[in-house]
Amino acid sequence: MKRREFVIKSAMMGMIAPLAAHVKSFAAPTSALQKENTICTFSKPFPWMGYDDLAEFLAEAGFEGIDLSVRLPDGHVLPENVERDLPAAVKAAQQRGLSIPMIVTAITDASDPFTERVLKTAADQGVKYYRLGYYQYDSRLTIQQNFDKVRSQLDALSKVNAKYGLQGGNQNHVGVNVGSPVWDLWYLLKDIDPRYIGCQYDVRHAAAEGINSWSLGYEAIAPYIRHECIKDYVYTQDNRGRWTVKSVPLGSGAVDFSKYFTLRKKHGINGPLSIHYEFDLGDDPSLPVKERMKKILPAVRKEVETLRTFLKNS
Repeated sequence: MKRREFVIKSAMMGMIAPLAAHVKSFAAPTSALQKENTICTFSKPFPWMGYDDLAEFLAEAGFEGIDLSVRLPDGHVLPENVERDLPAAVKAAQQRGLSIPMIVTAITDASDPFTERVLKTAADQGVKYYRLGYYQYDSRLTIQQNFDKVRSQLDALSKVNAKYGLQGGNQNHVGVNVGSPVWDLWYLLKDIDPRYIGCQYDVRHAAAEGINSWSLGYEAIAPYIRHECIKDYVYTQDNRGRWTVKSVPLGSGAVDFSKYFTLRKKHGINGPLSIHYEFDLGDDPSLPVKERMKKILPAVRKEVETLRTFLKNS
């Protein structure tokens, strides 16, 4: 090779290499782009804490990240204020050594005026994952027609997510919405690029809907799981004798966490985990904010310690 050709080719490789690295990082599974198994919590139970108090409290409890609510009507960040408030929340988290790798939204429609505003701002702030809103079955349509309708909405959102490098996750939630049976999600997701649309898997809700078969659903949609909800439950009767599902502290309910973390490890899933506090923490709203934080801290911290034990033993 002549010296002139060598210089030209070397220069071209110097230009291509950074571009290739950028493309590789964008195309890689999003779980590989952040710290593995980042322990977060859903901010919904703490609406009375501002960004600074929330970050201070969660850092003291042992969390590594925040699963921040960015939705109406109960979000820590309201969609119409996302450009102003989400950066403020991220800054407060970072000052306490926390990240915000995931947010919870009500997004279901790519054409909604808030969709791109929220997703662009989230991407700009380093968020990689968001939870979608819920799709309800339309009783006027057949099951297949409902699937076709939801699939078209997911396809449209996938394009927006690809634009910003985000993955939107459908949470499987106990009830009768689309995705309450995990097989709904398997059918809807099986031909979609998992980098952009997937499942925010919730083992509590999956087990409550299929206490003996939930692991089959997990196996089926594992390629689409990048971020997960962590909580536990028991079956109980209300004062009218009706059976219902009640959330309880981790490890004290019906979820088989040994099986769950074994499956998670088998499939190499290591994205952020969001603890949800849906049981009584002993809060006292009559107390000043700092005292309320101190009162519930032991119960909140215990969940973090339990989850760390699960991860260590898996």
